Amino acid sequence: MLFCKEDKELGRRQAMGRCPLCGGKVEAVDVERKWRLCLAPLCFKIKRKYYCVMCGRRLELYY
Repeated sequence: MLFCKEDKELGRRQAMGRCPLCGGKVEAVDVERKWRLCLAPLCFKIKRKYYCVMCGRRLELYY
């Protein structure tokens, strides 16, 4: 396999707001993503993703 992607969870914390589907609490998850080409690092990014605690749905912010 030439390309490989590694995801590592850095931390979780409660975010403001409620899930529009079920009304559950929202959790912010910081994820570190690394892309590699034959063991040589290509890209390194940290992203924040939002999930509902009750239904597990991934939420997106539109602003």
